[in-house]
Amino acid sequence: MKRRIIMSMLAGATLLVSTFVAAAPAQSADAPPEFSTTDWHDPVTAAPPVTKPAGTSCQVTLAEARFRDFTPYTGSYTPPDGCGDRWSKVVLRMDGKVKGRQYDRLGYLHVGGVEVFRTSTPQPSPDGIEWSVEKDVTRYSDTFRDAQDVEMLIGNVVDDTYTGIIDVKVTLTFYAAEKSARPAATPDQVLTLAADSTLTTPRNSERIVAEVYATGSGGGCEEYWYLTVPDSAPYSCRADDGPYREVQVKVDGQLAGIAAPFPTVWTGGWSNPFLWYVVPGPRAFDIKPIEYDLTPFGGILNDGRPHRVEVSVVGVPEGQAGWSAPVNILVWQDAKSAHVGGKLTVHRAGELTNSSTYTPGSELRVDTEGGHRLTVAGYVDTSHGRVTTTVSRSLANSSVHRWTQGEAVDGLDARWTDDESVTVDGRGPARTTRAQRTYTMDGTTTLGAGDRLRTVLTLVDGASVITSQGGRRLAWSRLDDTYAGDATYTINVPRDQRHAVGTSSERYRLYGSGGCYDRALTTVQGVLTEDRERC
Repeated sequence: MKRRIIMSMLAGATLLVSTFVAAAPAQSADAPPEFSTTDWHDPVTAAPPVTKPAGTSCQVTLAEARFRDFTPYTGSYTPPDGCGDRWSKVVLRMDGKVKGRQYDRLGYLHVGGVEVFRTSTPQPSPDGIEWSVEKDVTRYSDTFRDAQDVEMLIGNVVDDTYTGIIDVKVTLTFYAAEKSARPAATPDQVLTLAADSTLTTPRNSERIVAEVYATGSGGGCEEYWYLTVPDSAPYSCRADDGPYREVQVKVDGQLAGIAAPFPTVWTGGWSNPFLWYVVPGPRAFDIKPIEYDLTPFGGILNDGRPHRVEVSVVGVPEGQAGWSAPVNILVWQDAKSAHVGGKLTVHRAGELTNSSTYTPGSELRVDTEGGHRLTVAGYVDTSHGRVTTTVSRSLANSSVHRWTQGEAVDGLDARWTDDESVTVDGRGPARTTRAQRTYTMDGTTTLGAGDRLRTVLTLVDGASVITSQGGRRLAWSRLDDTYAGDATYTINVPRDQRHAVGTSSERYRLYGSGGCYDRALTTVQGVLTEDRERC
């Protein structure tokens, strides 16, 4: 009999259930008490707050809603009075609260059809929790300059068992461009794809960037795609070619961008909500879009005709749902040209490699190695001369998945790298930005004696970014966001009989030419025991 538990979010973001070592040791006499069955610390993350300029600010409420089903909130947005129409910064804030019993849920917020925010929710205590999320949304300033329709949904199910109604308020705060805070450099237009997945850009576009809010969610095995195995292996979640996933963008059928998706873990994930009650995994509350520089295709896109832009996820079994990938297109225009022509000059796609090898035995095992390379280059002829953009991206994924018959022990050690170089060569020395992204996941769940389920898990979101020009480094940054958790509870019993124990921690370190930020959080049995800043 399989002992796997799949925690479904019915709304779109469920979480998994699988993986680890031996049952947790018994508590010593002087050990901290077990998790409270009715209350724990409100959710908190170590991520930095959005920095805000001084001076005049204006606030607008985007949405106030109580989500109990799959009915979207719809409303309207009106630009603020008193802060002008060019801002130094725009900050979105969502405040949420929920009490009772509820799964984690996935949500989105659209303004004028543009996705400006994607999030998931924490799981509540019976007494109730409150949390907040901030996001810098200055890049969407073009959308915010006009009145717009607003749509928000955090799909939910409320019944006699799942009683938590998700109550949220979302605001935008606009910081006026004044002497001490200049207007931010933002895209001239923010576009979305037509219903037929086509895009028509302004004919004078000189820079074009696509952003894709790609999430594996919505029920089924793609919620935890990194644990899927090839069809030859006896496991509860299978995919034809194993766990390798790659988010691709194509323009008129031609590969235009590749990226590794971040292995987001929602707050019910890995069979164990006690890991996430206070500190969520990286990006769980603020899902970041993947960015693709499509400027090399500017000569094609600027002909005034609609062009098909498609997003797909490599590795998803044919006909299987589970991924959401809404697209925004950010466009910078040449104000002095009616038409910016150009040409795609280089298109070099390497062979996509993907190998998952199953090894049977008392411990079953799947070893996966995958990767892909893509280089594209093209020029646009602007009013200030010819500008050539070269984009190179290299992806790699390796993982070892081990489990026992019945999946009482289930573990994964995985690593993803996504290295990208963008070089812009126009007037003066060429400028190059190199980003090296590294994501790791190392975890195991074990179902031991007395139905005690223990999960131990470490997640890392890492990145190094360097911008240089003419051999001189202009800017640099390094990010290391590390989560670690260890939690044990008794499954298949009422809440007051679970006897849950657990610790979790997050350390978020970001430093470079822009300064330093270093914050660490630690929790024990749902109580925040450390909140330390080191910079």
